Amino acid sequence: MARLDAWLWAVRLYKTRSLATAAVRGGHVRVDDKLAKASQEVVPGQVIRVRQADHEDKLVEVVDSTLVKRVGAPLAQAAYRDRTPEKPKPIPEMMGKVAVRDRGTGRPTKRERRDLDRLRGR
Repeated sequence: MARLDAWLWAVRLYKTRSLATAAVRGGHVRVDDKLAKASQEVVPGQVIRVRQADHEDKLVEVVDSTLVKRVGAPLAQAAYRDRTPEKPKPIPEMMGKVAVRDRGTGRPTKRERRDLDRLRGR
């Protein structure tokens, strides 16, 4: 059995063990939807939710909990199953378009605000 922070580092979810420890202490890692401790033991079958830098969660299910040293990428990927849900596909009609507002449909100008105030009797 391995510590949570060491296992996260060993399977290459974090670049250094200290980054893994800081992430666990900072509340960015949950085990079975509960806050975890860095010293917590990893058991096969647990689902670990890791908050990535881009504010997306990565869900992994532990398969091999014996890794305590960093291993190569193929061995690291075999130690867990990625359960992260797929992102929805972008809408083709919206690709590359920027929201553009027609002239005059946004906020009123200062002159228009004065006219509105005069109309309301303020």
